[in-house]
Amino acid sequence: MRSFEGQFSDNRPIRRSPQEKRKLLAELKETLANLKPQAAPSLRSTLVARIRELEADIASIPPPREPMPPRTPRR
Repeated sequence: MRSFEGQFSDNRPIRRSPQEKRKLLAELKETLANLKPQAAPSLRSTLVARIRELEADIASIPPPREPMPPRTPRR
């Protein structure tokens, strides 16, 4: 079955918020730490590459802007 334009199954990256990216990074680090020694080296290298990519992406996110001070009403 073919997808229509804009459907979620299109070949597009998933957009994630900074909080979701941090959570995913923590999960990937935990997964890497819990890998057994006999795990495939390609799996390890893929996890390490994804972790580096996420760390670079998180570092490039600009800090949130400070909220504007409340406006005083004119008289």
